Amino acid sequence: MTDAKQVKLNPGDTIGILGGGQLGRMLAMAAARLGLRCQVFSPDPDSPAFDVVLNATCAEYADVEALELFAHDVDVITYEFENVPAAAAMVLDARRPVLPNRKILETTQDRLAEKDFVTRLGIGTAAYADVTSVASLRDAIAKIGLPAVLKTRRFGYDGKGQAIIREGDDIAKVWTSLATKSAILEAFIPYEREISVIAARSATGQVECFDVTENEHRDHILKISRAPALIPDALAEEARSIAGKIATALDYVGVLAVEMFVLGNGSGPRVLVNEIAPRVHNSGHWTLDGASVSQFEQHIRAIAGWPLGKPVRHGEVVTMTNLIGDEINEYEKWLGVPGATVHIYGKGAPRPGRKMGHVTEVRPSTSK
Repeated sequence: MTDAKQVKLNPGDTIGILGGGQLGRMLAMAAARLGLRCQVFSPDPDSPAFDVVLNATCAEYADVEALELFAHDVDVITYEFENVPAAAAMVLDARRPVLPNRKILETTQDRLAEKDFVTRLGIGTAAYADVTSVASLRDAIAKIGLPAVLKTRRFGYDGKGQAIIREGDDIAKVWTSLATKSAILEAFIPYEREISVIAARSATGQVECFDVTENEHRDHILKISRAPALIPDALAEEARSIAGKIATALDYVGVLAVEMFVLGNGSGPRVLVNEIAPRVHNSGHWTLDGASVSQFEQHIRAIAGWPLGKPVRHGEVVTMTNLIGDEINEYEKWLGVPGATVHIYGKGAPRPGRKMGHVTEVRPSTSK
């Protein structure tokens, strides 16, 4: 395993990307602008990231030989999704530097481990409890109260692997429907708004955060992100400080997103951490067209051992709208909208709930 501080790529070197979705696609495009090559590893032959790289490996993550050949062809390895199989990460880590460090995945792939980590840092989260059976679920409910959210500890996203429990619900039925033996119960938070902070950290410890983003979800899927979030400056600074503290405590190299809830109460609004995403994030897509450096370029800079950029937002407000499912068929209506930039991911046929593209809108500053 190579220390992250020893990684220093030069233009012409190659970055290996695990995962071939839209995040991998946009990482590869950012790397290309900086003169860096990328090779993508994905088991899906229809991966949209394959379209933008010269070399790709289509193989299962359990294929050790394919992983070894992939590692041989690249100088550093990163990933576009957090559920990288531990065995695959271990094989690669023995041959090339993997950034962010694969050990971070042990924390972020497990919701309970993640909540414990954040709590140890003295950062607030919703009340939570480990759940392994119907009996322990009843105990957790007695401790936390209802309503509450039951989540699988691993492999949940976009609302999958979770259920809200309310008074009168059949607890045994809810537990059975989740189909897991390892879950976490979290108190339901009556939040004022959802926000996220996209933070980048270099191997030298430099941390740069983008403007706090306000997020709107529909059917558990991110629909709209706006920057900056409509929160007081002091709260925005607190949110950025929390993200930086988490990145530093993880000894993180690359871009991560910290999702938070903003609570309003008698003493004024405050924030609680909801989840950590150890990768570039959907709520940071606005940075592609709305900032002086994008989250994708920041990630590439960090893992290449290059200095991070100082993010400067373009305009007063930047909005990102996800095109989900059949909405991608309406892309033409966005092409004539002033200040709008259309991104189509090349995923083929749309299906409900699938992110097919996004639109970024920049409202220029009116100040003189």
